[in-house]
Amino acid sequence: MNISNNNNTTTADSNISTVMSMSDCKKVSNTGAPKSNHDTLEMIGQLQNMSTADNTISICANCGKEGNDVNNSCNNCKQVKYCNAVCKKVHKKKHKKDCEEHIRLAAEKHNEELRIAAELHDIELFKQPPPYHEDCPICFLRLPSLPSGSIYMSCCGKTICSGCSYAPVYDDQGNKVDNQKCPFCRTPDPDTEKEVNERQMKRVEMNDPIAIFNTGCDYREGTCGYPQDDTKALELWHRAAELGYAEAYCNIGNAYSNGIGVEVDKKKACHYYELAAMQGDAAARFNLGNDELRVGNMDRALKHYMIAVRGGKNESLKEIKRMYSEGDATKEDYTTALQLYQEYLSEIKSIQRDKAAAFDDYYRYY
Repeated sequence: MNISNNNNTTTADSNISTVMSMSDCKKVSNTGAPKSNHDTLEMIGQLQNMSTADNTISICANCGKEGNDVNNSCNNCKQVKYCNAVCKKVHKKKHKKDCEEHIRLAAEKHNEELRIAAELHDIELFKQPPPYHEDCPICFLRLPSLPSGSIYMSCCGKTICSGCSYAPVYDDQGNKVDNQKCPFCRTPDPDTEKEVNERQMKRVEMNDPIAIFNTGCDYREGTCGYPQDDTKALELWHRAAELGYAEAYCNIGNAYSNGIGVEVDKKKACHYYELAAMQGDAAARFNLGNDELRVGNMDRALKHYMIAVRGGKNESLKEIKRMYSEGDATKEDYTTALQLYQEYLSEIKSIQRDKAAAFDDYYRYY
């Protein structure tokens, strides 16, 4: 059977590398003869898909030989097949134009797919995430993003705000009792480092991501009786991140950014910062803003800083103010940033937290 294109070439000289069944021929013939190289290439793709689905026999694009051994594809476009290297070489000149056209179309398609993927990624990246931390389980106010604004209790696995951690503890009769107890579960504070580690390890065994993350930090710093081990720290941070703890992703990003336990890799650092930022980590978001600022992407930097401000990152507010003073942000941008930060403060401020912060910087929460 001869299948003609607009140049009236035979099967051996065409770019069609497969033999179709009669039903397949009817499917293609309904579309009419191809009117351009683009149409030719589309038809070729249809025919190849049909042949793959129906397990039909391939045909050499040069000599017309049929058989399963006709599997020597064009090195560039992979669209036509030959029975051997000789046929491939002979047919190269005839195939050149269509080959170049296919490669061009394939490149355009690939670039378009990359563009769409980048747009979809940015839509997810620049969404305002929900608050990263849950509310304090005692006062039910939003937990501050500043690390000193809360404390993790390894006895019950709860994270308590600085105000409730500082406040006196009362019994069920309203009497003030020993303050050396967990404000939530009333478990006495550990007396030794060994007891601290034992409690934390119990939480680690329960797959508590915060306990796993904290243990990784202990290995990173060589504290609480743990040896200094960057590799072990990264292993634990990865485990905590997979369990949903965004701050672990941020620490992994810091490791790649600064070459701590791994080779410096800015692309990987950015990847992990993005994973953390999309889960609401304000520090990671701030780092992304700094990275964009360094390469001159002011609009993207401003977007990151705005989201970080709403997440409680005061340094982002300062950066937006500086950008405004240097003409890289508008007055409206700075005003919006101030409003966002005030919204954040209104959600975390309390008299008890202020009392704790006034007592010691250890309890500072903004």
